[in-house]
Amino acid sequence: MKQHLTDTGPSSSAAATLRFDVVAGLTAAAVVLPKAMAYATVAGLPVAVGLYTAFVPMLVYALLGSSRVLSVSSTTTLAILAGTQLGLAVPDGDPARLITATAMLSALVGAMLLLARLLRLGFVANFISAPVLTGFKAGIGFVIVLDQLPKLMGIHIAKEGFFRDLLSVVHHVPETSLITLAVALATLLVLIGMERLWPHSPAPLVAVGGGIAAAWLLGLQALGVSLVGHIPQGLPSLTMPNLALVEQLLPGALGIALMSFTETIAAGRAFIQPGDPPIDANRELVATGAANLGGALFGAMPAGGGTSQTAVVRATGGRSQKASLVTAGVAAATMLLLAPLLGLLPHATLAAIVIVYSVGLIQPAEFLAIRKVRLMELRWAIIAALGVLVFGTLKGIVIAIIISLIGLASQTAHPRVSVIGRKRGADVLRPLSPEHPDDETFPGLLIVRPEGRLFFVNAQQVAAEIRALVAEHKPRVLAIDLSRVPDIEYSALQMLADGDKRANELGATLWLVGLNPGVLEVVQHSGLAEILGRERMLFNARTAIERYQALQERAGGAASAAP
Repeated sequence: MKQHLTDTGPSSSAAATLRFDVVAGLTAAAVVLPKAMAYATVAGLPVAVGLYTAFVPMLVYALLGSSRVLSVSSTTTLAILAGTQLGLAVPDGDPARLITATAMLSALVGAMLLLARLLRLGFVANFISAPVLTGFKAGIGFVIVLDQLPKLMGIHIAKEGFFRDLLSVVHHVPETSLITLAVALATLLVLIGMERLWPHSPAPLVAVGGGIAAAWLLGLQALGVSLVGHIPQGLPSLTMPNLALVEQLLPGALGIALMSFTETIAAGRAFIQPGDPPIDANRELVATGAANLGGALFGAMPAGGGTSQTAVVRATGGRSQKASLVTAGVAAATMLLLAPLLGLLPHATLAAIVIVYSVGLIQPAEFLAIRKVRLMELRWAIIAALGVLVFGTLKGIVIAIIISLIGLASQTAHPRVSVIGRKRGADVLRPLSPEHPDDETFPGLLIVRPEGRLFFVNAQQVAAEIRALVAEHKPRVLAIDLSRVPDIEYSALQMLADGDKRANELGATLWLVGLNPGVLEVVQHSGLAEILGRERMLFNARTAIERYQALQERAGGAASAAP
C-alpha cells in the first residue's frame, strides 16, 4: 500500500502541474498572439511575422531559459526599435528585402547576446539606471502611441520625427475616416473595459475576434476600413539573412540586444517566487541569443521577455515552461488553420491593441517617485525621454546609456569627505554635523574620512576638499581615514603623495589610518609606505587619536621639564 501511494503521489502532482500549465499556456496565447501581430505592424512588418516571433523564439527559450514562467516573444520596445532600424535599412519598404533584413537583424541580435555570454557580460544589463530606463520607456511609449494614431484615424502621414509627426496628425484631423475611428474606439472600449473588470483576461483575443466579425458581417473594407489582407497559411519557411546589411544593421542590433536582455532579466526577476531557481544572467544570454538566432532562420523579428504576458502566465497558475510550449503550439495551430481568417482583421483594431498595451510604458507615478528621492535623477529620466522624442529611438538608447554613465561619473566624482569627531562621553567616532554640535575634536589633529573608491575621476575633487579643510583647521597632524575606501587607483595614490608634501609645506604631518588590505598593498607597492614609515600608518582612527594624545602629553612633559 505504501508503494502504491508513493507511485501515485508524484504522478498526480505532475498531472496537476501540467493541467495548470496547459490552462496558463492557452490563456497566454489568447493575449500574446494578437499583441504579437500588432507589434509586427509597429515594426512595419506583415502580421505573420508576429506569429513567427510568438512561435520559434518562445519555443527555443522554453527549452533553454532559467526562468520557470518567463514568456518570450516581441515586446513594444523591441518592435519600435526594430522598426526604426529596418526603416533605415530598407527605406523603400520592399517586402522581400524587408523579410531578409528582419532575419539579419534578429540574427545579429542573437549573435551579440551569445558573444556577450562568451565574454561574461551579463552585468551590462545594469548599464541603464532605473530612472533613465523609466524616461527611455516613457519616450518609447509616446512614440508608439503617435505612430499608431494615423491607423486609428484612417489617415496617412509622412514620418519625419516625433514633433513634426504630431503637427502632421493635427493637420490631418479633418480627413479622419469616421468608420475607421468607430472601429478603433469600439476596440479600445473592449480592451480597457475587460482589463479593468477582468485583469489578465484574453481581452486582445476578444478584440481581434470582434474586429474580424465586424469586417466580415458589415463589409468594412468596402466602407474604406483598411484590413490586414493576405496572410500566408502554414508554418514559417526557412529564411536566409541578408548578409549585405550586416554593417548597416550592426549599430541598431547592438541597442536592441541590450534592450532585449535588459527587459528579459527585469521580467524574469519580477515574477520569481520562493522555491523558484534564481535567474541566471549568463544563461539568459544564451537562451535569448539562441531564441533570436532560431527565430531569424524562420523570419521572426527580435524577441525578448515580456512583462505583461508573463504576468498572465503567473496569474493563471503557470508553473513551468510547459506553458510557453503550449502557447507556441497555439501559434503554430493559428498559422496552419486560421491565417485566412486573420486577413479580415482591421488595422485600426491592431492599432488600438498596440496603444492600450504601450501606454503602460508611460508611468507618471514612477517619475513622481524618482522626484521624491532625488531631483537630479528626475532630470536624467526627463532627458532620456526627450532624447527618444528628439533624436529617435535608436539614438535614444545611446543617449540613455550616456546619461546613466554620466550619472555614475557624477556620483563617483563627488564622494563624501567628512571631518571625524568623537561623541562626548562615548567611544563613538562619527562625522561632524549640526545634528551633533557637542561632538569633541582634538586641537591640532584633523581626521578626514573620504568614502568610496578613489580613482582618476574624483582624485582632484577629494584633494581639493582636503586642502580646503587643512587651510581652515590648520592642524599639526592630518590623519586621512581610508577605512571607507575599498580601492585606490594610481591617480589617487599620487594625490596622497602630493598631500604629504603639501601638508609638510603647511607645517602639518600626514598620517594614513584604517587602510583596507587592497589599499595597503597598493600603498606598499608604490613606495609611499616607506616614505611614511610605520609611525605614520596606523590601524584605525582610534589608534591615531591615542597616538596623537600620547605625543602631546610627551611634548607637554618635555616642555615643563625644560629649565
